[in-house]
Amino acid sequence: MTSLKITTVGNSVGLILPRDLLAKLRVAKGDTLYVTETPNGIELTPYQPDFAAQMQAAESIMRENRDALRKLAR
Repeated sequence: MTSLKITTVGNSVGLILPRDLLAKLRVAKGDTLYVTETPNGIELTPYQPDFAAQMQAAESIMRENRDALRKLAR
């Protein structure tokens, strides 16, 4: 478990993420992290949860209609 300390950043407050945590999240300076409240607490993710759900739905539809989409692509 990693503990993070809240610190002053300019006129705001923020968290400094250690390099190993940045590597695990696969993010770097300037990237966006999304915060989601879950039953287990707060989750930080580099992926937008809504977009991920939409992509799963799109992939399902593409699999179901593979033949029709292939014909339309010609």
